[in-house]
Amino acid sequence: MPRPTARVLSLLELLQSGGIRTAAELAERLDVDERTVRRYVDHLVDLDVPVESVRGRYGGYRLAPGHRMPPLMLGDDEALAVLLGLIAGRRAGMPTTTGTAHETATAKIRRVLPKRLARRLDAVLDSLAFTTPPDATAAPESAVLLSIADAIRHRRPISIRYTAGDGRHSARTVHPYGLVVHSGRWYVTGAQPESGEDRTFRLDRITDARSLPGSFEPPAGLDPARRVVSGFAEAPYRHEVILWIRGTAEQIRVRLPASVAVVEEPRAAGRADGDSELWSRVRLRVERLDWLPPVLASLDRPFVIERPDELRDLVVALADRLVNSARRRPPDVRPVP
Repeated sequence: MPRPTARVLSLLELLQSGGIRTAAELAERLDVDERTVRRYVDHLVDLDVPVESVRGRYGGYRLAPGHRMPPLMLGDDEALAVLLGLIAGRRAGMPTTTGTAHETATAKIRRVLPKRLARRLDAVLDSLAFTTPPDATAAPESAVLLSIADAIRHRRPISIRYTAGDGRHSARTVHPYGLVVHSGRWYVTGAQPESGEDRTFRLDRITDARSLPGSFEPPAGLDPARRVVSGFAEAPYRHEVILWIRGTAEQIRVRLPASVAVVEEPRAAGRADGDSELWSRVRLRVERLDWLPPVLASLDRPFVIERPDELRDLVVALADRLVNSARRRPPDVRPVP
């Protein structure tokens, strides 16, 4: 016969599955009487597990939100899913907490895994490969992330303390529209009510975020992710590049995503045979031009450079290198003695 402690833990696991459980249902699942169920519930309450009693015809017991997380019971599949989520998120450059929270949470779960499951998990991790390096970026402060998320949900203004890329500190009021993770970094996009300008802020540069009184109404048809990537494409950089590429936006986005380039609606251009072709005007703002010629070549679509002239020279230089490489004969390679 299972010991009372084991049954109390089984009761906790049943309650953690959600909803209201009647005393009769719990008694049947635990193979005890209803009086014993009430005693087990008292044990959990003594351990500060927030179990509340629901009265009425459909009453019973349920877990209520508490001031701290109660002991958590996970099955093998659940524990494996949580661990893989923690490890994959960290390795993929998408940390969600600062400090040692990720490591301590992972260690706590691994510590209680059955040996057979721990060995299977190690086998999975040994066979996994990630294309993004771990710890690619700084994580946002948990308190900042939660405060901003709450303000977004309830449409409240927030006050933030922000450090810009050049090290300047400022206090700002923002109407936050949404949180976006892009290339391993967390951003909040919104508007500054004083100027009405749309702004995007990196969360790891926000040291404090507090909700303010009042509320705001976000724009209709809001798409926070599109706002963030479009903002990157429109940001001021050293070079402004304008291209005409034959093809649709979907074809061009394969190599020039929305965070890099603004692709206008395609226009029909006549050909010598009387047919027409679709050409799209593409605008980019970049710090360097040297990476663009290989990207344009990989598009494998006709293009015209409107500006700058420096890009023309770089494309010609790449074409010359490719032609010279294509004409070379294989070297006379001999084994090294």
